[in-house]
Formats: sequence, C-alpha cells, structure tokens
Amino acid sequence: MRAIWKGAVSFGLVSIGVKVYSATEEKDIRFHQVHREDGGRIRYKRTCSVCGEEVTYDDIAKGYDIGGGEMVILTDEDFAELPLTTSHAIDVLEFVPAEQVDPILYNKAYFLEPEGSATKPYVLLRDALADSERVAIVKVALRQREQLATLRVREGVLLLNTMLWPDEVRQPDFGFLDEDLKVRPPELAMASSLIDSMAGEFEPDAFTDDYRAALQEVIDAKVEGREVVQPEEEEAAPAAAVDLMAALKASVDRARAARGEAPEGGAGEPTPISAARSAQKAAKATKAPAKKKAPAKKAPAKKAAEKKAEPAKKTAAKKAAAKKAPAKKAAEKKAAPRKTA
Repeated sequence: MRAIWKGAVSFGLVSIGVKVYSATEEKDIRFHQVHREDGGRIRYKRTCSVCGEEVTYDDIAKGYDIGGGEMVILTDEDFAELPLTTSHAIDVLEFVPAEQVDPILYNKAYFLEPEGSATKPYVLLRDALADSERVAIVKVALRQREQLATLRVREGVLLLNTMLWPDEVRQPDFGFLDEDLKVRPPELAMASSLIDSMAGEFEPDAFTDDYRAALQEVIDAKVEGREVVQPEEEEAAPAAAVDLMAALKASVDRARAARGEAPEGGAGEPTPISAARSAQKAAKATKAPAKKKAPAKKAPAKKAAEKKAEPAKKTAAKKAAAKKAPAKKAAEKKAAPRKTA
C-alpha cells in the first residue's frame, strides 16, 4: 500500500505521527473506450471553448460559475491562503458512543500507521479507545477539503472514517409518508416471523459479486479463444401478491424449508395458499358433470367371429384339395403314352 497523506493525531497534548492509507478498494472491472473497427484507444483533448486551443494541466484553474455567463477564477494561491488549521493534523474533538453516529454519514475508510517513534503513543490511544467502547470525533483536511471523521479500532489498527457533513445528507420527500397507512397486527406478526426464520450471523465472505465473476469469465473466454460460458439463469422473482398474509406465510415456509425445518404450525397444517388451491379443486370436482359411459365396441366380437371362421375355411380347403388329387392322378395316367415292344 502507498501512503496518501502524512500528518499527526492530536490527542490532548499528545501528538502522534501517522501515515494514512486507503482501507478499501473497488474491484470493479474497468474498460477503455476504443474504436470498434481497429481497437484503437479513444483520446480526449483538453481544449478551451473560447479560443479552441489545447490546454495543459499547468494552465488549468478552478472556476466558479456565478450565472449569467460570468465565472470567478481561483488559483492555487487562493486556496493556499484559506484558513485550514488542520491541514496536517487530525484533531480529536470528543469521544461519543458508536451507536450515536448514523451510518449514512460514513464516507470513506483509511488505515492509520504510526510513523517513526510514534508507535508507543499510537498503541496507547488504540487501547484506550478500545476500552472506552467509544469512537473519536475528529476533523481532518484531505485533498484540500476539511472533513468530519471518526477514529475507531479495527483488527488492532486505528481506522479513520471520513463523514459527510449533516447538510450533505438529503431529506426524503415521498408522497407515501403523508398517507395514513395501517398495518394489521397479524401482518406485522407474520413479517416478524419471516425475519426470525431468515435470521443469521453476518459473514461477509459468504457473499460474492456474481456479475463481476461472470464478466471476468467472458473476458477470459475471449482471451483464450474459447466459447463463452453462459451463467445459470436465476429464479424469476414472484409477481406481486394480492394477499399479503398468504405471501408472507409462503415466504416463511420457504425459508424454513431451505433450513431443513418443518413449516410453521406443523407439516399437516395447510397454508393459506394450499388451502385456497384445495378449495378450488373441490369446487371444480363438484361442478364437473358425470361423464357418460362409452358404448361397448362391437369390433372385438367381429374379430372373434372372423377368427372362428378362419379354421373352418382352412379345413374345407384341405378336403377339396384331397378330393381333387386322385382325379388328377387318374387323368395323368390316361394321358401317358404306352410303351411298344
């Protein structure tokens, strides 16, 4: 890791030299914009919209648009004169219970490493902070911006979490907040039962980024010149249920079945969905007219008669052939010529 900032943690009259490192990194797969025809990289030039000339980084300043086409230009010297008293210090302001800090305020996380001979006071602050079960509220200036942050202990290291300022958090403004919606106690109880059936201990390593893995497989397949492996299709989400209680009960039973547990209320107790299906089947059976008995087929009797007739025909044919045989032999004898002496 490479340190992105150096400074000191001011803890009362104690100053602790530290190096700051980014504690997180995004694992997103990044792409370049290229020309579809030949794969050439697409480059962007920094050009001035007024004169049209290409501008180098040294000639770029920050401008604040005040409207009406007017711009206030600020240079590096203007920023250098700003009263950033905490530019190279992390000032501890107070210690508060961790649960009092709304997680929505957290922004980015950084590791703090002791620098030089600051290891002893660093460990002192770390252990005292861990024993207090509180987090330190601090102010720090990173990248020319003063930020509110917290200091807490994670795996034996001081962790700096920068925070948003309260006026940077938007207030929700949705129409349903003004509606008078009533939740029935049975519905709330069933929802609580669903939460209990899906309760567990959070283990971050048990979850993976399936999209990134599939995308990496596509890239690897193209590199190796083989066929792309299609990921398995996920089960489609169920349509919105009209009966909220039935949907909650079915969700509870499915969660219990996934854990190898019996459905709520025992295996024999029908769920609202199964009871409704059984009632529909019973109604169909009651309304369905009795089927008429099909008339007996005559084809088998006809075939039986044909089978009986076949032996009789064969016997008559044999007798006729036997009668014709002597007559045929006699005729042959008469027709044969006599031998002369």
